[in-house]
Amino acid sequence: MAGMISNAIRKRINAKHRGWVFTPQEFSNLGSRAAVDQTLCRLQREGKIRRLARGLYEFPRIHERIGILSPSVEAIAKAIASKTHSRLLISEAKAANLLGLSTQVPAQNVFLTDGPSRTVQIGNQTIVLKHVASSKMIGAGSEAGAVIQAVRSFGPEGVGGIPIESLSRRLPVSVKSELRRLTSAAPAWSQATLRRLAA
Repeated sequence: MAGMISNAIRKRINAKHRGWVFTPQEFSNLGSRAAVDQTLCRLQREGKIRRLARGLYEFPRIHERIGILSPSVEAIAKAIASKTHSRLLISEAKAANLLGLSTQVPAQNVFLTDGPSRTVQIGNQTIVLKHVASSKMIGAGSEAGAVIQAVRSFGPEGVGGIPIESLSRRLPVSVKSELRRLTSAAPAWSQATLRRLAA
């Protein structure tokens, strides 16, 4: 029985892309927590997976010259949120940076969540999950949600400084469609800008 559980866990991990970050909960349907933990411990000793923190593992990416690469901050946050079936939304500052609306790189890796707040230290990186009301989780996990966050980063007074035409040209049709659907739920002061971006 233990062998069957171990093989099933190995098979599931091998089916994932490298860089996948996960918790033991991912295998809860395959066997007891003790059996899952034993297999993960064995895989860690074999070098198949890497333990990032208590209850947090990675199927690491390996570069042929550099060796094992650092885990993705986004993948870590997603794995943490999955434990409580929570949604994630990148911070306003991060969204503005990703969309090229700000050159300032956020000092912290902050994600908004409708689940519990949590801070995890992985090496020299700190990942913060900050609980917010569900009303602030507009478009969680989507590119349209990132656009809304980027617009929110400018605030009511600074929204006029957004290069709407150039940003709108870069947005895929699917993102614009989703943006139109979500605009009515965004802050009132941002809606005119979002409608122009989605046009």
